[in-house]
Amino acid sequence: MIKPKQNLQKELEKMLPTLDGGVLLHCCCAPCSTSCLEYLKPKVKDMSLYFYNPNIDTEEEYFRRAGELKKLNEIGGYNYPLTVADYEPQTFYDAVKGLENCPEGGARCAVCFRIRLAAAVEQAKKEGRKYVLTTLSVSPHKNAELLFETGKAAAKDSGVIFLPSDFKKGGGFIRSTQICREYGIYRQSYCGCRFAKGS
Repeated sequence: MIKPKQNLQKELEKMLPTLDGGVLLHCCCAPCSTSCLEYLKPKVKDMSLYFYNPNIDTEEEYFRRAGELKKLNEIGGYNYPLTVADYEPQTFYDAVKGLENCPEGGARCAVCFRIRLAAAVEQAKKEGRKYVLTTLSVSPHKNAELLFETGKAAAKDSGVIFLPSDFKKGGGFIRSTQICREYGIYRQSYCGCRFAKGS
């Protein structure tokens, strides 16, 4: 696993005032989106949300999480344009074939990040947005450096810039749990992947 070498959140903080194009925020779920949206709202003028997470193990769970994101977008007063992608679990299963027994945080997760962030880059291009961010880095279980390197690779030669972030910094994860309680947001107990369920 790649160890963090830089303060990605400080890098983002420096970059935000200079952004000259729209931002697409890839949202893994409502709980992870809570403190990210609170942080970004006063700093980013033009933003859209994108829910694409083919790793989620059932259609019911997929649309439950998408519904919670819609709820957060409304009751939080954000009202950003939100795209919920089609449920495509086979995309995930095909990509991680042979990695089913990898430990959480290992090679299977790296492939999962690549699928989701590549899709976010494509969606940003479709929407005419210049930048991509992901809420995944708010989780204490997710390596922000790996996410950044994966996102940069996905965005290479695309005309889209993947921004650095580590939303767990500065109490971001703790704040996410507080907002979930305030708004009554469903907090799932696993990332969505059936191979990680119960681990």
